Amino acid sequence: MLDEGGKSIVVLMTALLVAIFAFQLNASMLSPALTTMQLELNTTAVEIGNTQTVFFTAAALFSLFLPRLADLVGRKKVLCSMLAITALGCVVSAIAPNVEVLMIGRVMQGVAGPVVPLCLIMLHAQVTEDGRYTRLMAILTSVNGGIAGVDAILGGWLAGTFGFRSVFVTMAVVAAFAVLLIAFFTKESTAERTPKMDWAGAATLGVAFLAAYLAINEIQKLADANWLLVIVLVIVTAVFFVIFWKIEKKKKDPMVSTRYLRQRRTWGLLLTTLLTMTGVFAVMNGIVPAIAQDPAMGIDMGADVVSFATLTPYALLGLCFGPIAGILASKYGYHKVLRAGLVVSLAAALFGIFIANSPSVVGLVVISVVFGLAYAGTANIMLNGLGIVLSPKDNPGYLPGMNAGAFNLGAGLSYAVLYAAMNAFMVSSGASAGYAASMVAAAVLLALALLASMLIPKEADADNS
Repeated sequence: MLDEGGKSIVVLMTALLVAIFAFQLNASMLSPALTTMQLELNTTAVEIGNTQTVFFTAAALFSLFLPRLADLVGRKKVLCSMLAITALGCVVSAIAPNVEVLMIGRVMQGVAGPVVPLCLIMLHAQVTEDGRYTRLMAILTSVNGGIAGVDAILGGWLAGTFGFRSVFVTMAVVAAFAVLLIAFFTKESTAERTPKMDWAGAATLGVAFLAAYLAINEIQKLADANWLLVIVLVIVTAVFFVIFWKIEKKKKDPMVSTRYLRQRRTWGLLLTTLLTMTGVFAVMNGIVPAIAQDPAMGIDMGADVVSFATLTPYALLGLCFGPIAGILASKYGYHKVLRAGLVVSLAAALFGIFIANSPSVVGLVVISVVFGLAYAGTANIMLNGLGIVLSPKDNPGYLPGMNAGAFNLGAGLSYAVLYAAMNAFMVSSGASAGYAASMVAAAVLLALALLASMLIPKEADADNS
């Protein structure tokens, strides 16, 4: 039987970390292998890119309802099932003869989408002392930003040496190992009440979310976007969200009570997460690497080395600083540490305006380090943590699940908004003005996120806000 003793916590943390590793590898290990996949499957870059979109879309959708299902039927049971399906999806992807089969495999892998929030809920169920939980939560969540860049580097080496299928085999082995660890070294837990799952609510919310997600994906195409399709998808989103709201109002045991949806713990946190992700994600995953590789900017890094100056410092600092952020949160509270992370992230975005006008390798490393500390190592972890501690005891899975959806929506919206700002100024005023405009837009969004964070209630006030 597990208790909160030292050895038991080490074993528990090991099991949960491996589960998060299994998801993170599925999310990031393939990035350097995409070109190899395109060649070996004799397809186009667009088709391979679609397999990535399918994975992240599936991950977002499953995040909405699997944490709630786990509350009702057992978190250990659901997590083991998720990881087993993910491992099977990796096998399907590894043996895929074409892109169509690969798509099926990637959808199956997307079942692992809510692994992080579910692991945090399981940790919270077993570690009841707030300060200790906060520190351990930060360790788990720090892995979510990438395993210090090693995952991407390993994926590139495997694909280049053994072919892309070896990457999926590696993912399958890690996922299978995670199933064994979760099965043998974690305890089962559920919510206080376990009524039947509200599948009608889950389905209508899923349709609304999927339509919104697809609309954002289409908007990202900017000049090439089908705006009629965007309008239709927005209407579908609104209609199905209204249907979802009406279902939840009438249900005795809804997936999410409308009372909770009205509270600031829900919309305050989700708004902050959405704005934060929109302000940060495309900066670090698109704009900063673009500045590094743009010949017009005078740096002109190769695609094979740009990650070492941008994404690797970002992921490494996020991984290393995460536990420190957890210690600070246990002493000063989630809210203060979150706001500190947002303020420094805002400063980094403002520094990005300088980088856009006076680019240098040192400057790119500095902005990557600062965003790694402030966002990946601080704000991201606090937002995930607040999703757990602000959840009501009778429904602990709904807020982490919806928060995961906000993270995913924000990631897609980030490219749409920041690239729109960049392209608008780049066409009329040149590359530097375009990159600077994207940084200004990021700074505005982060300032709004900081203001929105003021609306997130304290844990003690969550039920009455």
